[in-house]
Amino acid sequence: MATSTHPDGIADRYDYLIVGSGLFGATVARRATDAGLRCLVLEKRTHTGGNIYCENVHGINVHRYGAHIFHTSDKAVWEFVNRYVEMNRYTNSPVAVAPDGRMYNLPFNMNTFYQMWGVRTPGEAQARLGEQRQEALEAMKAAGVTEPRNLEEQALALIGRDIYLQLIKGYTEKQWGRPCSELPAFIIRRLPVRLTFDNNYFNDSHQGIPIGGYNPLIDALLDGSDVLTGTDFFADRTRWEQMADKVVFTGCIDQYFGYCYGHLDYRTVRFETETIHEANLQGNAVINYTSADVPYTRIIEHKHFEAFGDDVYSNPLTVISREYSAEWHDGAEPFYPVNDSRNSALYDRYKALADATPGVIFGGRLAEYRYYDMAPTIARALAVQL
Repeated sequence: MATSTHPDGIADRYDYLIVGSGLFGATVARRATDAGLRCLVLEKRTHTGGNIYCENVHGINVHRYGAHIFHTSDKAVWEFVNRYVEMNRYTNSPVAVAPDGRMYNLPFNMNTFYQMWGVRTPGEAQARLGEQRQEALEAMKAAGVTEPRNLEEQALALIGRDIYLQLIKGYTEKQWGRPCSELPAFIIRRLPVRLTFDNNYFNDSHQGIPIGGYNPLIDALLDGSDVLTGTDFFADRTRWEQMADKVVFTGCIDQYFGYCYGHLDYRTVRFETETIHEANLQGNAVINYTSADVPYTRIIEHKHFEAFGDDVYSNPLTVISREYSAEWHDGAEPFYPVNDSRNSALYDRYKALADATPGVIFGGRLAEYRYYDMAPTIARALAVQL
């Protein structure tokens, strides 16, 4: 991979100009290069990898843009990734600190229900959940409501009052910056409920994190491409577009079209990262804070992504990141699309423009204005017709 912050040494002509070096762009670059095509990758940031970039701090691979756990049941995607990196055995098992001060296992499973109510059997848990669901449905019926109108009503109907108040309400409102009663119901149409003592957050057959972090994966995917970091496509758009036969665009779709229909809304995340002179601060990689009184949504302790058992103590230092969710503003990184009715309708208008734009492939979370996990991002990039 030839990487430079200056255009010196790049070719005059390429088959593909790829805007963005995250998983979608890097995967397309790998496929194109393997097919004998020449790729120029432009990256606005000073590093490649997009939001999966890792920074080594005191020997710990810090997920600079938040926790990224690779998980999939797609055998083709799993095999594709394992061509380039070896995955470790990390299993995502977050813990939540609730407003009542107690700690609960996630996702909602028999451990959670025992911690919440003291129930010991699936039958007891089912009965408790059924009582609370029925209570919510009767309250809606008394108000003349036949279908949940918002996230709050939807969550109460799915999981009941206790879990909603302790583990959903505060966290969700911090994450979206809006009351649950004003958020659309579809955000939480389904909640995973397990009647087993199983703290594995994901149901996928494959899960893990690349040994050594995600940077080796991105480096392998971009190998053979010319890569310019610290380069903003929009600063010299005409020049870049003229250098390639086709464009792969992974940035914000509304920006590509000059915000001609207006701005799409995004949520962003601010990270407060700190080195702690302690080998093991919280005993888990991910701990959520669901109380509205705690300003951050969660604390990530990065060493737990790759160090297991006694290995955690081989490094006397640890690195944590507190995550703060906020409205996106100019200059911040857009993280999550706000898929409410207004933004969905606005995106549909931009999507129509994208479909009518020849020679440009729009892909990834920002270009398609949808939340993508890593594996579906790769699957989408593998399915693109080159």
